[in-house]
Amino acid sequence: MLLGGSGTMVFARPLIKIDGSSTVFPITEAVAEDFQIAKKGAIMVTAGISGTGGGFKKFCRNEVDIVNASRPILSSEMEQCRKNGIQFIELPIAFDALTVAVNPGNNWIQSMTIAELKKIWEPAAQEKIVSWNQINPAWPDAKIKLFGAGADSGTFDYFTEAVVGKVKSSRGDFTASEDDNVLVQGVASDLYALGFFGYAYYIENNKKLKAVAIDNGNGGILPSMLTVQNGSYQPLSRPLFIYVNIKSADKPEIGEFVTFYMQHAQQLVEEVRYFPLKKEFYDFNIKHFRSKNPGTAFGGEAGMGLSIEELYKRERTQ
Repeated sequence: MLLGGSGTMVFARPLIKIDGSSTVFPITEAVAEDFQIAKKGAIMVTAGISGTGGGFKKFCRNEVDIVNASRPILSSEMEQCRKNGIQFIELPIAFDALTVAVNPGNNWIQSMTIAELKKIWEPAAQEKIVSWNQINPAWPDAKIKLFGAGADSGTFDYFTEAVVGKVKSSRGDFTASEDDNVLVQGVASDLYALGFFGYAYYIENNKKLKAVAIDNGNGGILPSMLTVQNGSYQPLSRPLFIYVNIKSADKPEIGEFVTFYMQHAQQLVEEVRYFPLKKEFYDFNIKHFRSKNPGTAFGGEAGMGLSIEELYKRERTQ
């Protein structure tokens, strides 16, 4: 409650603070906009994009109510939360197809194997694998310009584990950003570029980019609703999450927001070009949130190749 300039009492609007993944941001932003309209401005929602890792740092310092995450919480982050007395509720909200993209003028690549991607991105490639023809002699003798998620990004964590085999294991000589729009513009403006980011950023800019089909041993598979849902786009399909601070969950405005999120996520996830869960899982999320069941189903690891059905059957650990 604040004192206005005329001496009248002005009630401060409740504020919901969110930060984290730029991949998840478009979903949460869409929900927040509709929620604030539905509440006629009585509740404010702010959302930042400091990356999944950056968001968890703030979350575990009790600086935000909710963190957007493009990978599960890691053991080191769980430990930091424990030290500060922060418990959390893990809520899957969508699936993403992490997309590898090249410039549309690139006429030598239609698909790439995980082994080829690893040869480009592993730490040993730094300042050594610098030209396309070093990956495949049929490709041009031209310098590869690489664009990828920054070290605080959950996309970076997921990609490095899926492709290189170890979280955060990557060459360092590439243009990195937690803002996917920076990566999109980099790939779109350079014929010899290659980058990776969330599917929504690809599909929103698909006239300026070309998706690379991923060959994981069964031929090249392009990211799409079908290939994500049938499990054939592997290993780059991944669940997306929000995590809610249990102490924040006691606030009425947080309860209203999370319930609104799950009731409208199916439609809004599709509108911003990600892949929604079935309604039954969003309904489960509401029950899970209201029961304040803390912990993660992933045990502090990034979690490769887990179906949403398997996720909901797992025990949660804090």
